[in-house]
Amino acid sequence: MIRKLNHMLERTFPERRVFVRSDDDTRYLRITPVTQLVAFTGSTVFAAWMIIATAIILMDSIGSGNLREQANRDLVLFETRLAELASERDMRAEEAAAAQQRFTTALEQISEMQSQLLASEERVRELEKGVDVVQANLRRALKDRQDAEAEVAQLVAQINGENADQRGMSDQDMLTTLDTLTVALSTTAVERDDMVINANRALQQAEELETDLRLMEEKNDRIFSQLEDAVTVSVAPLDKMFKAAGMDPDHLIETVKRGYSGQGGPLTPITFSTRNGTPDPDSSRANAIIERMDALNLYRIAAQKAPFSLPIKGSFRYTSGFGPRWGRMHEGTDFAAAYGTPIYATADGVVTFAGWQSGYGRLVKIQHEFGIETRYAHQSQILVKVGQRVSRGDQIGAMGNSGRSTGTHLHYEVRVGGKAVNPMTYIKAANDVF
Repeated sequence: MIRKLNHMLERTFPERRVFVRSDDDTRYLRITPVTQLVAFTGSTVFAAWMIIATAIILMDSIGSGNLREQANRDLVLFETRLAELASERDMRAEEAAAAQQRFTTALEQISEMQSQLLASEERVRELEKGVDVVQANLRRALKDRQDAEAEVAQLVAQINGENADQRGMSDQDMLTTLDTLTVALSTTAVERDDMVINANRALQQAEELETDLRLMEEKNDRIFSQLEDAVTVSVAPLDKMFKAAGMDPDHLIETVKRGYSGQGGPLTPITFSTRNGTPDPDSSRANAIIERMDALNLYRIAAQKAPFSLPIKGSFRYTSGFGPRWGRMHEGTDFAAAYGTPIYATADGVVTFAGWQSGYGRLVKIQHEFGIETRYAHQSQILVKVGQRVSRGDQIGAMGNSGRSTGTHLHYEVRVGGKAVNPMTYIKAANDVF
């Protein structure tokens, strides 16, 4: 069979001989066509394998380079977006501080206007009393004048002889009485004129006070409108943030009120008028603004107690999200950064666990209000202890690679009522606020 195969391959691969010569002998090696075919086939296969392997290596190198470039571009875009969000957060914080300053200034203006209004009402009441006294004196002067005129008429009648019973009175006595009455009438007329002038002046002052009061009410209306707009602008983003995170704002306010139930201080009801104990429209508007400011303060307290901030403040890479992964449920969000990167609490709370736990490695658990718990896993160092109370932004540890981990990163979880929820729900809800 081999002989036949050699005969068939003779034309393509003719037999070749390799001579090996020594000093006293000459030998040769026969290379049959089958041997040449096997050698050629092996060389061809080896060359093809080398070409394919080289192509695969080059393709992997090119693909890896593209992936690295794409990852670098994504990282640059993410860091740029993070910087924009941080800048926007700072701007929102400055706007909130400015709104708080405007509210404080407006409260001072309201207090000053309240004092001015009370003083104006007191002056109006005094002028009203003065006008009543002037009118009473004027009526009394007019009555005295009428009585004096009646006496003059009676004396004139006596002089003319119309009263027979008084004919015995001397002319000198009648003239003396007439002069006395004339002087009294002149004095009464002067007093009457003075009273009329004072009454007109009091009425003019009352009209000026009414004009000032109306201008002050218009100024109050503008200030109240600005305050109402400022409060609405401040409260609306917080209300939207809580709703976006699936939290009921009314329930949050009631929960916070139970923990902060004290009353008094500057946020007490305002009364601009004490007449009949009935609140006027300005008092109602001011009290409504104060109630909204109280709600804003409660929102601020609630925002501190819910995990709306990021656990990493520096540059990081978002490596894995919440949801199924490799056939298992990934109950948190992974953030990758340099080894030892600081990790911060995302809300006010109490540390309930700080130590090693299987799978999580070095783990910190923090219990917050509203039944919320946050977990920070795979740390290289833990900086808090059980029972310690922490505030949002306090450092609790450093990023590491402990536990079941493939690289340095932070595994961050949020649990509500013991059930894991997507942490990005809270973080994204706060993008327009913090």
